[in-house]
Amino acid sequence: MTIIETVPRSPAAHEQSPQVRTAIPVRHDEVGQRRDLRSVPLDDAFNVVGAVAAGIAVATLLFGWLTPMTGFIGWLIISFIAFLGIYAVLSSLRADRLTVSERIMTALFYSAGAILLGALVFVLGYTVVRGVPALINPNFFVETMKLAGPLEPLSVGGIAHAIVGTLIQISIALVITIPLGITTAVFLNEIGGRFAQFVRTISDAMTALPSIVAGLFIYAAIVTLVTHQRSGFAAALAISVMMLPIIIRASDVVLRLVPNNLREASYALGTTRWRTVWHVVLPTSRSGLVTAVILGTARGIGETSPVLLTSGVTAEMNLNPFSGPMISLPLQVFDFVKSPEPNMIARGFGAAATLVLLVLALFLVARLIGGRGPGQLSDRQRRAVAAASARDLGRIEDAAARTRRAQPSASASPEPTPSNEENPS
Repeated sequence: MTIIETVPRSPAAHEQSPQVRTAIPVRHDEVGQRRDLRSVPLDDAFNVVGAVAAGIAVATLLFGWLTPMTGFIGWLIISFIAFLGIYAVLSSLRADRLTVSERIMTALFYSAGAILLGALVFVLGYTVVRGVPALINPNFFVETMKLAGPLEPLSVGGIAHAIVGTLIQISIALVITIPLGITTAVFLNEIGGRFAQFVRTISDAMTALPSIVAGLFIYAAIVTLVTHQRSGFAAALAISVMMLPIIIRASDVVLRLVPNNLREASYALGTTRWRTVWHVVLPTSRSGLVTAVILGTARGIGETSPVLLTSGVTAEMNLNPFSGPMISLPLQVFDFVKSPEPNMIARGFGAAATLVLLVLALFLVARLIGGRGPGQLSDRQRRAVAAASARDLGRIEDAAARTRRAQPSASASPEPTPSNEENPS
């Protein structure tokens, strides 16, 4: 970076021009040392490693020799507190107070991320490990529980009917909630007004709606009055009630992030509000809308209580969501783990692991569909754009060549008219 030095003005010059308040900087060719903001300094890395080792040693001495404290969780807490204190002392030897505070906060942020990641890995690992006895059997994914009892071995029966029921119910819920939720979010942002404020308040309040209340509402309004039986469609409606506020709220936030100058540029070109929303606002916020749908799907696909009240429990395959009970994976997990039999509990953990893998697969598909931000093109799209540009360039050059051939050459001068002296009449 260039070092700039201001030149002070003399009192005489200041008296001559009292209105001038800006000093002209003098630029030097010296360049200061650049700071590396990405890599970790070597001394800081040594401080972290030393503080971790010292914190573990202090906690071990306290729990094993000096105090009667016991317990692994307490040992972890004391180790972490000792690590922060020792790291602050080591950092203060070569840094000022502000740098020490910054390093301590960085350590806290990294620790919070590590704790969150560790909790997620523990939950997934525990579920998969407990469900391995059921997951290693191929029949677990292709058979139903129609001919399998509580005492049957894991080589008999499966969760194929629950997987199909989950896919059918979540598909119906997505068909209902995606257009309704995104349209409502567009209304809240593009139209506005008092009614829009009322709708936003209701959608915000429904995000905290207990799932059992949604199940009771669908049971009273649909099962009792309309269908008179539990079905997959009723379960999909209950799931839609839980998903819709999430999608509306997340889509509303995403659409607010679209810059207004894009809308103004579209209106300046003479287009309508509908075409602006369809061709400018929605494509710009596509990745954010996909994230909103993912959040809603994650909320709805794991619901158990509304499905328990509206879909019913069955051990057979049911492909008709409008007739008869249709079980889903969360409800199947609940039905398995409440049994005292070890094989049924293993099936329950296997179904839970299958549900987690199914959610991850749906997330990957959603990311592939709309994960790219506005203006980010894939390799195929870049090749298509380059080919279209080449075609446009060739068409423009051909049009220019035809125009030049059609017009007479400017360099050719007309033949001179003979004078009267050379051609007397």
